[in-house]
Amino acid sequence: MPYLTSASEMRSLVAEYTQAHTLWIDTEIAEYKSRSPRLSLIQVLDDPTDLSGEHTHILDVLNHPDIVAEFIDKIMLNPQIEKVFHNASFDVKYLGNKKATNITCTLEMAKKIPYYALPVPNYQLKTLAAELCDFKNIEKQEQTSDWGKRPLTEEQIEYAYLDCIYLAQIHQRLIELNKEINPEPTTENLTSLNARYAQLEQQWKLLDSEFAHLQERIKKAMLAQNLPESSYFKLSSSERKTVKVAFVELAKLVQTQDIDFDFPITLTQKLQKDLGENLEQLSVNIEKTTAWRLIPKNQESHENTDE
Repeated sequence: MPYLTSASEMRSLVAEYTQAHTLWIDTEIAEYKSRSPRLSLIQVLDDPTDLSGEHTHILDVLNHPDIVAEFIDKIMLNPQIEKVFHNASFDVKYLGNKKATNITCTLEMAKKIPYYALPVPNYQLKTLAAELCDFKNIEKQEQTSDWGKRPLTEEQIEYAYLDCIYLAQIHQRLIELNKEINPEPTTENLTSLNARYAQLEQQWKLLDSEFAHLQERIKKAMLAQNLPESSYFKLSSSERKTVKVAFVELAKLVQTQDIDFDFPITLTQKLQKDLGENLEQLSVNIEKTTAWRLIPKNQESHENTDE
């Protein structure tokens, strides 16, 4: 885990990184809760198989804005290099912002994985490292330490380089997991997929029914017992106000008042039926879309019987 403070060493490293295909990057911010947060460290890993930290470099850029500018110009703005972050929107604010290109965010990747395949309580880096990659004894206490103070402690430096290792391992595992649950559609075994769906359908119906019933019982009990909160729920209320008017009255108002109602109205199936042949006298704009949905065959047979 080389910790670099020399400007010449950091420039040399940035030059080396311009040849990389993918870099796993993290940052530490000094005074991040203040109005003037400062970039303190840039941690970079270029070998995702490394678990020792030998390939993680920590660039101490707190007092080197020129190095930050060079890193942004040569790395962050380089579309040929994939830059992997966790919660990228936070780090990229200090590293090129909207000008940065080819950014991958493991937070966004994790959120796209269905919960059944990634049942985690939250999507924090440390949580994913423990749950997804089986890392043990992960320390979190240095996260809120003073990154503007020098010299840094050994604990801070260890925390900084470990984040890159966690990040790279999470990234690789998310790629694997996504391939596992989203294979090529042309090679999918529909027989096994249908069988699994049928197996889950009855379980889901039972659980959904009980789930809805329990919610209703809890709501009624909390109202009856005048309890605004329970161990799991908070009771809240809202009022919904709907304003309706006869269309003929609206038409009369338009004729007598200087009101601009020149905007399109979506004609429902009922309105189209009521208009009948009069519809042909209107200049209509027709938009067509195709929506696909799965209909269980037993449901389709039931629907046909009802017709």
